[in-house]
Amino acid sequence: MTPGEPATKRRARPRFSDEPVRLEAVIERLGRPEIIGDPGGVLVDDVQYDDRRVQPRSPDEPGGDLFCCVPGSSSDGHGFAAAARRRGAVAFLCERPLGAAAGGAPQLLVGPREVRPAMAAAACVVHHDPATQLQVAGITGTAGKTTTTYLLASIWEAAGLSTAVIGTLTGARTTPEAPDLQRQLSAAATAGRAAVAMEVTSHALVQHRVDGYRHDVAVFTNLSQDHLDFHLTMEKYFEAKASLFTPEHAYVGVVNADDAYGSRLLQAASIPLRPFRLRDATALEVGLKECTFVLDGEPVRLRLLGELNVRNAIAAAAAARELGVDAATVAEGLSSATGPPGRLESVENALGINVVVDYSHKPGALREVLAALRRLTGDGLLIVVFGAGGDRDRTKRPLMGAAASALADLSVITSDNPRHEDPLEIIEDVKQGAEGGSELIVEPDRRRAIAIALARAAEVAPTTALVLVAGKGHERTQQIGDELIDFDDREVVVSEAANLAARR
Repeated sequence: MTPGEPATKRRARPRFSDEPVRLEAVIERLGRPEIIGDPGGVLVDDVQYDDRRVQPRSPDEPGGDLFCCVPGSSSDGHGFAAAARRRGAVAFLCERPLGAAAGGAPQLLVGPREVRPAMAAAACVVHHDPATQLQVAGITGTAGKTTTTYLLASIWEAAGLSTAVIGTLTGARTTPEAPDLQRQLSAAATAGRAAVAMEVTSHALVQHRVDGYRHDVAVFTNLSQDHLDFHLTMEKYFEAKASLFTPEHAYVGVVNADDAYGSRLLQAASIPLRPFRLRDATALEVGLKECTFVLDGEPVRLRLLGELNVRNAIAAAAAARELGVDAATVAEGLSSATGPPGRLESVENALGINVVVDYSHKPGALREVLAALRRLTGDGLLIVVFGAGGDRDRTKRPLMGAAASALADLSVITSDNPRHEDPLEIIEDVKQGAEGGSELIVEPDRRRAIAIALARAAEVAPTTALVLVAGKGHERTQQIGDELIDFDDREVVVSEAANLAARR
């Protein structure tokens, strides 16, 4: 394979089908696991891991659900087999015999810790390998995944390819569980989509959600501290991300060579890789409303702010070029792109203050966003409102505080999504890294914290100040305990600015 060779040349694409499959076809894909019961004549048309989602079929509907008994941290799917059978499951994928709970349905037995990869393979078979009908790009990294998927989708649309996006903004999980993912890819293929740009998280890679198919191109944006409550070390976090760039998961990859971990990946991966760098964009001019540059000889007017979005654009361009999209079409797609909501999103307000809402909730992402905004504001006042999420990696909290105090003139520390932790304890963790730096204000109430930042900007420098409200981005709720409270940073900025303007 050479750079620029279209993915369609890499393999034949058989006719797509949504018909039920024989259970024997699943057995063959799994390498003939141990079988209890008779699989003969059993038809499967969906794969489930939650017994509540198992649906009975009418007598004139061939097929039924294959129920996967997934062991979890708090519950074990083997314990829900009987309920799944009562709801209509026609077969089981499990790690140990189910006995009477299977109700006579055939059982496919795999080894310990093998249900998840087997579930992914089964889902691919049952949904007729929909990735073979699509160009699929998998974007991984700590930050920039969502924006890069949107930019790549815009490029593909400019190339005449109807495109779907899967990621943070499209479902409960950034990367869906394997059966849900294959169902979504199947729906895209059935609807006539030609391409899918999707975010691939480190959790998804470790939990085998993207097993069983290969991405036409994999993209690495960057790596900085996050999810250490799950991965424990940065090395294991990197290893999880790097696993996308293997022959099992991708045909080819594009990698950010400006990132230290990206440089490591370029030297170690076992598939063809193409590096990209910020310097690929020449004649670069970065503004608060848009950025202009030249890429592969073509002018681009990117309607997104910040150098980091230029890097995301270069990543999307590199992926598209790898799949055969020409430079002029890439430039057209980037110039017509609109960014995803809550990613460096400018918020117009009654005070006329420059306000940006961003999802950055990790130390590296917050540092990069603040650094980009600092370059734009120069000597102007830079204020950041942020917090840290509860029930997540605690070690990143002081690092976020340190990043804010080093780069912003004023840090207003507040609540993010405290979940089941005490908001004041989370704030105290953040403060440990922020103390001793620039000015610091603590306001646990997020609405009041945003109002404080707006008031300071309006008082000191309404035309040159910039307020970053970080951490929640597109989210429309705030989780406190088990309760979800309506809260959209963008709407709060608009309402609080209007209140302040009315009192002036």
